Amino acid sequence: MSTPIKNRYDFVILFDVENGNPNGNPDAGNMPRIDPETGYGLVTDVCLKRKIRNYVEDLKEDTPGYRIYVKEGVPLNRSDAEALAAVGVSGDLKAAKKSDPGIDLKLRDFMCSNFYDIRTFGAVMTTFVKGALNCGQVRGPVQLSFARSIDPIVPQEVTITRVAITTEADAEKKGTEMGRKHIVPYALYRAEGYVSANLARKTTGFSEDDLQLLWQAILNMFENDHSAARGKMAVRELIVFKHDSELGNAPAYKLFEKVQVKPVEGVEVPRKYGDYVVSVSDDLPEGVHCERLS
Repeated sequence: MSTPIKNRYDFVILFDVENGNPNGNPDAGNMPRIDPETGYGLVTDVCLKRKIRNYVEDLKEDTPGYRIYVKEGVPLNRSDAEALAAVGVSGDLKAAKKSDPGIDLKLRDFMCSNFYDIRTFGAVMTTFVKGALNCGQVRGPVQLSFARSIDPIVPQEVTITRVAITTEADAEKKGTEMGRKHIVPYALYRAEGYVSANLARKTTGFSEDDLQLLWQAILNMFENDHSAARGKMAVRELIVFKHDSELGNAPAYKLFEKVQVKPVEGVEVPRKYGDYVVSVSDDLPEGVHCERLS
């Protein structure tokens, strides 16, 4: 793999939804997630990581070094077993640890070099954890926060009619069935993220090539993920702060405060991205540079 990154990054993602459910809450009948105290919409970090993984999987199609560890329909221990076979371990993992004290690093390096999402986000590899190996928990250099809507949202429950009847018995009684779907008419969401060059160097080997792929995946994470339930979703802008050093030149929160998103004057209920003004202060700390990608 390429050389690990040498600079810390902090970034802000702005994405919106129109007439869709960006992230359903299974504890609330799959309604859009919402902060009950403030009314602001939420999208989990896990949801966003899933979109990034899916894009990389579609783009790379299991190219060596860019496979995806956390994927639908594939048990995690299948990939764990592949790693064990690659380093010549079978049977009792605790016994293998005693005979080869370096087995932890060998397994970690195999998983990081082969799986892009482990190299990026880290992973909890249950097989290795149960085997008392230290490599079972890998802390990734890239971390994401929950996304939060810029304004409070008002989810709507829309009643729909279905002409396809489920059973023969129902078909004798009625010609249609009723259903419901939950939507957000419009909302702009903001998520914040971090890229640690220190963890990339010490742990996973996350490289400059990996970083460019991450930016590409973030910008396009909804483009191959359209569905009727999610409506119209798009990443509108990715704002990246690059530090001149590995550990950073300024606290992340101070950089995030430089990004302001406000409704256009006179707009009371935003219904499109053009109803907002996004600005980034030019007064950045020394050793920090900003790039806006869209």
